[in-house]
Amino acid sequence: MDEKYEKVIEGAYRIFIEHGIRNISMDDLCRMMGISKKTLYQIVENKTDLLNKISSYIQKAIKERFIEIKEKNLNAIDFLLEMSKISSENHFKINPVVTFEFRKYYPQVYEEYMTCKKEMILENIMQNIDQGIKEGLYRHDLNKEIVAHLYFQKIEDFQNMSKEEIQDFSYTKIFEVMFENHIRGISNQKGIEYFEKQKAKLNFNI
Repeated sequence: MDEKYEKVIEGAYRIFIEHGIRNISMDDLCRMMGISKKTLYQIVENKTDLLNKISSYIQKAIKERFIEIKEKNLNAIDFLLEMSKISSENHFKINPVVTFEFRKYYPQVYEEYMTCKKEMILENIMQNIDQGIKEGLYRHDLNKEIVAHLYFQKIEDFQNMSKEEIQDFSYTKIFEVMFENHIRGISNQKGIEYFEKQKAKLNFNI
């Protein structure tokens, strides 16, 4: 990826995360990133195009992270934990207002982003189920398509929780309980025993 392109897309992403989308103009972006309008418009056509490119940038970053953890040759349970953390962690860097504005004012871009994200995560969850069955950690009678969709929805529901809804708990604790419930539901006795043995060493922080 071109260095100038990546710098502009990543810079705009960070500005939107901090300040929101709707009230930041293209002129504001140029001023805050210290670039000319000519430079910005060489890379994107308008704000909608910019959001499309940011969405692609995020998807690429997540894919690269998935590849990195696959290269660690983790077993299915450890891999699923790391994958789930990657799927969730960026959410907590973003002001909820940004997600609201993205969904409300750029619905087509948002839907395309969510569709791509869902396809990528579902594919990895189903591969994880196959891996867990082969390793003798997951039950053989799982319907992997249904399990994958249900777990994806759990992740989405978790990410959409407001601070008011979890005021008595930490995000990390809720994530830990969600993950443990899922693992206990899909694992056989060997998988549950492995999880119990590893639980104290697992890092649920996101």
